[in-house]
Amino acid sequence: MRETIAAILLFAGVALELAAALGIVAMRGVLQRIHYTGLAMAGSIPIAAAVVVRESFSLASLGALLLCGYLLLSSPVLAHVMARVAGVPEEEKT
Repeated sequence: MRETIAAILLFAGVALELAAALGIVAMRGVLQRIHYTGLAMAGSIPIAAAVVVRESFSLASLGALLLCGYLLLSSPVLAHVMARVAGVPEEEKT
């Protein structure tokens, strides 16, 4: 039963990551592509959950949870910084 739940969660996470990658490839500008980085971050949640379900609470699952937490905290900050850099004209960057 645990293997089935882990496989379903892993499939959902990979599907979200694939959808985010396709969205990034399909969009033309940087500001349009930034919208899909949130979807890529959301794909890490079911992947980390699949590791926790399969491995229970161990060192491997702790690493997956820490990585997921790091992505949850850093993804909005990185998207904001990237949007500011992309929106500033070249003359004003100095």
